[in-house]
Amino acid sequence: MLYDWHLAYDAQCMTLITGDLAACMAIVERGDPDRFLALMAMPLAARAQLAPLFAMNVEVARAPWASSEAMICEMRLQWWRDVLEEIAGGDAVRRHEVATPLATVLPAQQAQALDGLVAARRWDIYRDAFEDEAALKIYLGQTGGILMSAAVAVLGGKPDAAAHHFGTALAVAGFLQAIPELESRGRIPMVDGRPAAVRSLAQWGLDQIAQARREGIGKKGRVAVLTAWQAEPLLQMARRHPEHVANGALHLSEVSRRWRLLAAGITRRV
Repeated sequence: MLYDWHLAYDAQCMTLITGDLAACMAIVERGDPDRFLALMAMPLAARAQLAPLFAMNVEVARAPWASSEAMICEMRLQWWRDVLEEIAGGDAVRRHEVATPLATVLPAQQAQALDGLVAARRWDIYRDAFEDEAALKIYLGQTGGILMSAAVAVLGGKPDAAAHHFGTALAVAGFLQAIPELESRGRIPMVDGRPAAVRSLAQWGLDQIAQARREGIGKKGRVAVLTAWQAEPLLQMARRHPEHVANGALHLSEVSRRWRLLAAGITRRV
């Protein structure tokens, strides 16, 4: 695996990350392997804090695809909205391998904000296209920007605009990579699927990164932003070669991935 030569589990990690946290790490590893690699490049304490949040994101992202019955998918999303409401209200949180540890790390204000992420995932249930480009950008901001802001807050940082911009850019890159699969499942990810529209969306993602860098992000925020370690080169590739989006070739070489993750882990910059 990518991290076996530099980011391997150490004895301390195996000792401390057990039970629910181990389950959360396993969920992220299976469902979001690139984000898992970023987790493994973080300090042990940050892994333990962020694993429940990222596991929740995996579970929420899976919910719209859990059944061909829209009502069942809606119920699964509502379950997570109820969990977030419990956390936000300071109420007792239902026992669950992800919800239980999430309640111990997630600030109440971010639990309220994450409701917007869960609500945005309702689009994934249905086959309707986005109304326009603005609606797509809102979706990407809710599913990516809100998550990154929450990650920064979990680590004790300020969930400012820079975090939201980085998270949105990561969501754009991931969305472009997912377009072939979304289309194979009967979805209409892009209202305008022409190369010019793909270039435009990729450029918007790059603009989000540029704006985040201009605004700056705090020390604790830089740890969370490690999850965006591939966003910029993927967006640059999509801008240069929009055809890679349609044919499922929007990915970095293994060598590029290795070095980019290593550099991000050492410098805390993406």
